[in-house]
Amino acid sequence: MRIAKSTIQFVAVLVITLFSYSSFANQPHSEDKEFSATDLINSHIGDSHEFHIADWNGHPISLYLPVILWTENGLKVFSSSRFHHDNAGVEIVEVDGEQFVRYKEVIYYADKYAQITDEKDKSGLNFAARPLNFSITKLVFSMMLSVIILFLLFTAVARSYRKNKMAPKGLAGFLEPLVIYVRDEIAIPNIGTKQYAKFMPYLLTVFFFVWINNMMGLIPFFPFSSNLTGNIYFTFVLAFITFAITTLNANKAYWGHIFAPPVPKALYPIMWPVEIIGMFTKPFALMIRLFANITAGHIIILSLISLIYIFKTAMISPVSIGFVLFMSVLEMLVAALQAYVFTLLSALFIGQAVAEHDHH
Repeated sequence: MRIAKSTIQFVAVLVITLFSYSSFANQPHSEDKEFSATDLINSHIGDSHEFHIADWNGHPISLYLPVILWTENGLKVFSSSRFHHDNAGVEIVEVDGEQFVRYKEVIYYADKYAQITDEKDKSGLNFAARPLNFSITKLVFSMMLSVIILFLLFTAVARSYRKNKMAPKGLAGFLEPLVIYVRDEIAIPNIGTKQYAKFMPYLLTVFFFVWINNMMGLIPFFPFSSNLTGNIYFTFVLAFITFAITTLNANKAYWGHIFAPPVPKALYPIMWPVEIIGMFTKPFALMIRLFANITAGHIIILSLISLIYIFKTAMISPVSIGFVLFMSVLEMLVAALQAYVFTLLSALFIGQAVAEHDHH
């Protein structure tokens, strides 16, 4: 009975998730405009200055986030609602005498944007035409939300340990095996019994932080639905933190292996570039692995949903729904797996840097 009940609940959640995903296709557009799967996918996997929640009688319902700009004349703060959903550089917003436009979620000075004629200069890399943007975007909002969730989860667990001196129950009973697993199966084997303890806070934080954000990205309705771990800037920062911890804690044996590798000295000019490049390819692999795996899953699911609107027939929906259900289950596994892999590789790189000489 318990298995049957759990199966029904699980299928119900997946069905709700499926229909929630289909609501993404109901973005505001003119009647004569063809449905664009590319626009749908890009709008979901990219960042945004607002949350599109639903449509009511043809009108979008959104949560508008604050736009915070540092301009040539100082700080400017206003609501993203002033762009009126425009993302094509048409709507001009005037704040304290300065005018701005938004093009593909990048905010430009209106006068400098008007002078841009090359589409390549509208890619967001034309920093001379842009103010510094410190806005609370959808991804920033989701990151803050995940931090709050982490804080509440582990505060509740700590409170339960103070009250219950026996075997952990409830939430503590669920999280304790995960914490022990990270310690016994990731930290200790890769870092060693003597030094693992000081790296445990980081490894536990990155494991649960990545996992929670991966799962939040699979829930396609407000206040979730953002693709934070599929953003390459976010994965770059995580990988850089691992790189910084590895480099700052590296011992003499680690640096000796790089600058005095166990090869004939005549080969040093060849080995030095190889070893130094290897220092950077490790965090680069961390960054790309998490970004690519999470983004690919979102693209596949949204592409399958888009088939219904591309072919404009319900006949394709059983095939689309079947594959989406399968991919949703698979992505739940990938969400945990990528958190595990990122934590494992971080521990491995740290362990290589702090290992004693006889371990090389």
